[in-house]
Amino acid sequence: MTQLLSEEHQALAESVRDFAEQVIAPVAAKHDEEHSFPYEVIAQAGQMGLFGLPFPEEYGGEGGDYLAFCLALEEVAKVDQSVAITLEAGVGLGAMPIYRYGTEEQKQKWLPGLLSGKNLAGFGLTESDAGSDASGTRTTAQLENGEWVIDGTKEFITNSGTDITSLVTVTAVTGQSEAADGSVKKEISTIIVPSGTPGFSVGAGYDKVGWNASDTHPLSFTNCRVPEENLLGVRGRGYANFLGVLDEGRIAISALATGAAQGCVDKAVEYAKERKTFGSAISSYQGISFKIARMQARAHNARLAYYHAAELMAAGKPFKTEASIAKMIASEAAMDNARDATQVFGGYGFINEYTVARHYRDSKILEIGEGTTEVQLMLIARSLGLQ
Repeated sequence: MTQLLSEEHQALAESVRDFAEQVIAPVAAKHDEEHSFPYEVIAQAGQMGLFGLPFPEEYGGEGGDYLAFCLALEEVAKVDQSVAITLEAGVGLGAMPIYRYGTEEQKQKWLPGLLSGKNLAGFGLTESDAGSDASGTRTTAQLENGEWVIDGTKEFITNSGTDITSLVTVTAVTGQSEAADGSVKKEISTIIVPSGTPGFSVGAGYDKVGWNASDTHPLSFTNCRVPEENLLGVRGRGYANFLGVLDEGRIAISALATGAAQGCVDKAVEYAKERKTFGSAISSYQGISFKIARMQARAHNARLAYYHAAELMAAGKPFKTEASIAKMIASEAAMDNARDATQVFGGYGFINEYTVARHYRDSKILEIGEGTTEVQLMLIARSLGLQ
C-alpha cells in the first residue's frame, strides 16, 4: 500500500469489529448448529449500511469504496463466515452485476432494496457440468413474444432461497454462432428472474460441511417466463461481464478468508495464554508459540495481498492477476490456520461450539468457491505467458 488506511477506513473497521463481537458472535454457534439463516443479524447489518458500502448514495448506498467493503468482510469473517459470505455474495454477486450492467430502470427498481439489506439476490452461474468452464452451460433462454423462456438448472446458488431473496440473475444460452475455425460458440447472456416467478423453483437447501447458516440451494427453471427487458447487460456478453464481477469478488473473498485466518490467530492466542499444562500456560512452549507465529505471518501476507489488489482496482489499474494471487494466498491461509488453531485447542478444537471448529469446517470452501485454487494458478500462469 502506498499509504496507511485512512481514518475513515480505520473507524469503519472498528465499528464493524464491535458489531461482529457484540451481535454476530453470540448467536453464531446457535445458527450453525440449527442450520438456520440469521435474519436478525442480516437486518442489523443492513441498518449499519454494510450492504451498501461500495455503492453511490443515489441508489441508497453509502458512497464508500471497495476497500471499505473488504475491511467490513474481514471483521465479520473473524467470528462467523456464514454471515460474511451472505454479505459478500449479497453485494458482489447480487447487487454488483445490476449496478455494473443494469439499465437505469433496473437499478432504480432493484438496488434500493439490495443495498439496504432488506432484500438479497443470488447469481445463478454454476451447473452440474458448468462453473469454471462456461462452455458447459445448458440452461437456455429463448425469446418468444417479448418474453424470455428459461429452461434449465443451477447448483450451489448462495442467497437464492431466503424469505428476503428478491431475485436471481441467471446465465443462459440465448443463441449460438459459428467461430472462424468452424466450431459452434454459445451465446451466453444474463437474465433477471424475480423470486416467485412461475416456473422458477428453489430446491431444498444443501446439507453442507460448513457455512451452515448461509443460504445455498439448487434452482430449476421450467418454461419460466420473464419480460424481455429483464436481460441484464448486452445480449451475449453475460458470461464476459460476470468474469469482471468475479475478479472484483475475488478481492472480497480474499478479505473474508483473511478475516477467517486472523480469527483463528486471535482465538489461538487467547486460548494459549489461558490453557495450562504441567503448571505453565501452553503459550510458553516454543512448539505452540511458533505455530501461532506462523499463523500470524500467513494472515499478514494474505492481508497485504488483498490490500494491494484493492488498491490497484481503486486506481483503475489492471488487477486480475493480483486478485487471483490474493484469493489463493488468503484461502490457503484460512485453511492452514484453521487446522493449526484446532491443534492448539486440542480436544476443544473438535467441538462445534468453538469458533476454531467452525473455521475448520468453513474454510475449505474458500479454496473452491468463486474460482478454485487450480483456477487461480491457471490465471496466474497465463499472466506469465505459460499457458
